[in-house]
Amino acid sequence: MRRPAAVGGACVSIALATMAGAGPISSPPVSAQEAPTAPGHADPWWEQIALDGFVSTTYSYNFNRPADRINRFRVFDFDDNTFKIDVAELVVQKAVAGAGDAGFRVDLVAGGSIPRVSSATGLFRDSSEAEDFDLQQAFVSYVAPVGRGLRFDFGKFVTHHGYEVIEGYDGYNDNASRSFLFGFAIPFTHTGAKASYAYSDRLSGALMVVNGWDNARDNNRSKSVGAQLAFVPAAALNVYLNGMYGPERDGNDSDARTMADLVTIWKPASRATLGVNWDYGSEENAAGPGADAVWTGIAAYARLGLTGRVSIAVRGELFDDRDGTRTGQAQRLKEVTWTPEFQVAPHFVLRGDLRVDWSDSDVFLNRSDPDDTQTTILLNALFAF
Repeated sequence: MRRPAAVGGACVSIALATMAGAGPISSPPVSAQEAPTAPGHADPWWEQIALDGFVSTTYSYNFNRPADRINRFRVFDFDDNTFKIDVAELVVQKAVAGAGDAGFRVDLVAGGSIPRVSSATGLFRDSSEAEDFDLQQAFVSYVAPVGRGLRFDFGKFVTHHGYEVIEGYDGYNDNASRSFLFGFAIPFTHTGAKASYAYSDRLSGALMVVNGWDNARDNNRSKSVGAQLAFVPAAALNVYLNGMYGPERDGNDSDARTMADLVTIWKPASRATLGVNWDYGSEENAAGPGADAVWTGIAAYARLGLTGRVSIAVRGELFDDRDGTRTGQAQRLKEVTWTPEFQVAPHFVLRGDLRVDWSDSDVFLNRSDPDDTQTTILLNALFAF
């Protein structure tokens, strides 16, 4: 997973601690490396603002040649046999550096893939349709002078759940396509308030109160709560335990959705990274009156750097949507993905993605006929600054 993971939220802020693992393709400015400012003379505000960007384009081909040209149950690579601008991202921010500091971050994104899926209802999406533009993140931050520094974020931010992330200038995933767990087991973003704190060099945590899953405007009168514990038991091992609870259906204040998410990342060597992501979710009365819906999944990841510029990543996963409430079809999904990567230049990366999906139901299309398998290949070019 080639990206920093913030203690209080994945890719929410570059100011928080990063996981063990390869760094982002474009390192953001580090305030500690800048020339010191004379006492009593703060830098002008315009010199404290950082401007960063990210662009990702892809071509996807489905060997099933589905008649409707749709890759079933894919998150962002859902279009077959077409070149796409997945996302163009512009980030404007003033990062917080220490106790008493305040800042902000705004992520503006546009494109034919990511904004259509990850945009939150009530902002650039109504209940049925999303735009090709999104305000992916927009929050203000403050670090209270409490202990090691108690950080608060207020606004819209990406979720801290899961192994994989919505890619951006902060970094990118090892595989070009996204897992079923990323697309169906966890949320993308939250709008609300979050507090994060590092108890020690090895233990930190976060707590948030938000509208819910992917809601810029709440769809009921109840709020959802989420939490994270991040533990570093050894220098090469990181463990993240995440959870969330609260009603999520429109106009329903009583039937709660519960989600537990466990991420472990082990870096046994400088060019090798192994990871596991486990998810469990349930929702009261979602499968029918008196019948709770349940979904579970597990994904394993491996990345090996062959040279300084060439690497290969492999992902395998199983997602069980036994009641069909997450995918719209009661099924067990499996997939294996192979991703070779070549870093052409410090900010420019080319990737391939060969992926095979299986289901225990005929949910895919082979031309016009139902099938239980689909195989795709994807080419991806991305640039970050």
